[in-house]
Amino acid sequence: MSIPTGRQILRLYRDLLRYGRQLQFTDKNYFARRIREEFKQAKNTEKVEDINFYFQRGLALLKNKRVV
Repeated sequence: MSIPTGRQILRLYRDLLRYGRQLQFTDKNYFARRIREEFKQAKNTEKVEDINFYFQRGLALLKNKRVV
């Protein structure tokens, strides 16, 4: 699997924040803060496997519409 581009990662970030604003039974501020923290933490990741893992995890969250 190829590494996601910066544009794809930014799109995922924005989509996750948009999804967080639609949540009903979750603290929206907490969700947005966690998304920001996760992206900041993963920003310095250089291993392709880790980048793909984080990217796929974000996509799965959007696809399943479920916070685990």
